[in-house]
Amino acid sequence: MKKLSILALILGALVAGCGSGGSSESPQTTTHAEASGVPSEAESLATGDIPDNQEFLTFTDQPAGYSIKYPAGWARTGNGNDVTFREKGNVVHIAVRSGTAKSGSGEKKTLTRQSAPDPVTGKIVPLLVDVYEYEGGGKVAVLELSTPEGVDNVDAYRMISESFKWR
Repeated sequence: MKKLSILALILGALVAGCGSGGSSESPQTTTHAEASGVPSEAESLATGDIPDNQEFLTFTDQPAGYSIKYPAGWARTGNGNDVTFREKGNVVHIAVRSGTAKSGSGEKKTLTRQSAPDPVTGKIVPLLVDVYEYEGGGKVAVLELSTPEGVDNVDAYRMISESFKWR
């Protein structure tokens, strides 16, 4: 990683030195994020990455009989057997029904789907969706953790999925 950063700095210096001396254009600047390939914290927040210092709260759904952690500040819709938390392109959705799990309880499967159109821009983005089923007491909770492709929420989503508890 250190060699890559040094190489990026050298390449940036070479590119900056190749301009004509008589130009009145201002030189292009390269941010640390562009040079290293690692997004800055502001860029990560803009894309929907859940920050490492994100606070989590516990949501308890008494009628459906479960609790789960979710990121503080996310908007919640629904209640009872169908609850959703949203922030940017990220979605945590829990639906409870009677029955048994199709796969082993707590096992993860990943699929892709398209997002709903953005209400302002109409833009549709590809989503990665981690799906978990939790069986207990004659019920199944289906947890879907959706995030836009290219956004890294692996650690936060693992913590959320592991926090699910039947009450």
